[in-house]
Amino acid sequence: MTLTYYSRISYEFSDGNHCSISSSFTPPSHYKIYSTYSFVLFLLPSSIRFMIRPFFNLHQPRFTQIAKTSRSFFTTYTRAMSKKSDSEWRAILSPEQFKVLREKGTEAPYVGKYTNTPASEKGVYECAACLLPLYKANTKFHSNCGWPAFYEAIPDALRVIRDTSHGMVREEIVCNNCDSHLGHIFKGEGYKTPTDERHCVNSISLKLNPDETI
Repeated sequence: MTLTYYSRISYEFSDGNHCSISSSFTPPSHYKIYSTYSFVLFLLPSSIRFMIRPFFNLHQPRFTQIAKTSRSFFTTYTRAMSKKSDSEWRAILSPEQFKVLREKGTEAPYVGKYTNTPASEKGVYECAACLLPLYKANTKFHSNCGWPAFYEAIPDALRVIRDTSHGMVREEIVCNNCDSHLGHIFKGEGYKTPTDERHCVNSISLKLNPDETI
């Protein structure tokens, strides 16, 4: 079951940013799902409150679960926001982020924010540019390579490109939504992980959402 709203509603991101949407959409899990019956109704126009009131009589955990499985709006929104020019990206990314994400630079080893962050059962690493979910936090492992390492990406989150720069043949990984550079994939190195792959990702290309689950 998926609930679809037809209205204008303002949402608050987990990082404090806001946006207003005027269209039909299903609430994605990346937005705060308010837990109280009265406040959720307050967010909606009075003209449609009476139509959906019976739905909110369901228990709140059921509403949260439905919201977590409804991602069509989030996908549409992030794809729209990813179509930006270099000047637009420069306006929203720091110079260091722009160098790595948009110009395929490489962060210095052992200095990244998430290099030594341990794996956890809860949490999702998102693209720092467009917030597309990339890796579950429980797929991170310590590789001692100087950058965050993951053994498996979320399905369809990445696009792999043949990279022949620097006299080597490598597999570059970019965000499948906004084409931002993330890092490279290395295979067969002998790590004791389910895939024997090391997704070597720049910390600056990532944003950890510690409360998200997929």
